[in-house]
Amino acid sequence: MSSQMSAVMLGVENLDRAKRFYTEGLGCGIDKDTRHFVSVRLGEGAPQLALYEWDAAAEDAGVPPEGSGFRGVSFHLNPDSREAVDETMRKAVAAGGSVVREAAPAPWGGYFGYFADPDGYLWKVTTYGS
Repeated sequence: MSSQMSAVMLGVENLDRAKRFYTEGLGCGIDKDTRHFVSVRLGEGAPQLALYEWDAAAEDAGVPPEGSGFRGVSFHLNPDSREAVDETMRKAVAAGGSVVREAAPAPWGGYFGYFADPDGYLWKVTTYGS
C-alpha cells in the first residue's frame, strides 16, 4: 500500500477567526468551507490545511476535547529568502498571530523564526537561502 499525506487538520477554538488568519492574513486559498470545517491550500505540492472546530475534531477522533500545553508538533514554511521569512512573520502578527521566536540567523547558516497562530499552533518559518 502506498500512502501520501494529503492534509493536516487543526482543531481550532473559533473557526471564523482561524479562517481569517489563514486566508486573509497569510493568503491561503479556500478549497472547502462548511459550518464546522474549512480546508485551505498552503501552496503547490503542500498538503491541505483542514481547520475543524475543536470539539467537533475531538468528537471525530473519538477523544475528549480537553487538552492544553505544547502539542508536540510544529509546522514549517520554507520561503526562498530572509526577506520572505520576515514578511511571513509580519503577516502572521498582523493577522492575529504572535511571535514566539524572532527571526534571526541560525548557527547552521540559515535564517528562521517561529510564530503561533491564534490557537497556539507553532509555525517555523525558515530559509536556507540568503
